[in-house]
Amino acid sequence: MGCRIDARDLDYTRLNQLIRAAVAGGEKEIEVEHVLGQRFIADGLKGEVRITLNGVPGGDLGMFMSGPTCIVHGNAEHAPGNTMDAGLIVIHGSAGDAVAHSMRGGRIFVRDDIGYRGGIHMKEYDKKRPILVVGGSSRAFLGEYMAGGLIIVLGLRRAPAVSERGIGSGIHGGEIFIRGEVPPHQLGVGATMKPAGREDRERIAPCIEEFGRHFGVDPAPLLADDYKRISPASSRPFANKYVWE
Repeated sequence: MGCRIDARDLDYTRLNQLIRAAVAGGEKEIEVEHVLGQRFIADGLKGEVRITLNGVPGGDLGMFMSGPTCIVHGNAEHAPGNTMDAGLIVIHGSAGDAVAHSMRGGRIFVRDDIGYRGGIHMKEYDKKRPILVVGGSSRAFLGEYMAGGLIIVLGLRRAPAVSERGIGSGIHGGEIFIRGEVPPHQLGVGATMKPAGREDRERIAPCIEEFGRHFGVDPAPLLADDYKRISPASSRPFANKYVWE
């Protein structure tokens, strides 16, 4: 049957104590009602538990998480997936700034929009490759200092998908795919852009199909559309900023 927790009037410390106790007791399905700004939910949790959050979780949802699934029925505040190692976060709404900050594994799907600096310093190692898919739009400095991983922005709510500057500023690994047109002046320092080719589109197709399954969106029109691929111009975008002896 799973475990149900009512977060009404609970501060973040007590709520997280209850969630951790349920996980330690072997619960695999946890549903939390009346979530309203409590921070650090599921931080550092491991295993295959599924946590459904009804409401608006606070900052750093799933930070250092390694394995669990978090389903958010509502918006999320800043930095969901911060330094996440493995697992899944699905947000049925929008999210704040720094989504997937330093994320190093797992997948995040946001149905609507995200704020500034989405995917900042995402990274990857060996077979771990983090993925962030945004159904709506992103604000400025998407993929800033990105060192690995994959970001896809679909722009379903408004066009263009990214209308502000600094895309991929300082990027030195990973790649960003944006549906539709991207004016070149929006690229950040160290980023380069070209139309996504057939092989590129085949690689991102499973992510778009999964997005469709999570949110009840037909992926076929999205798979047929054009995308821009943004990637590093070099592995050292700021080499000329340093003095070497």
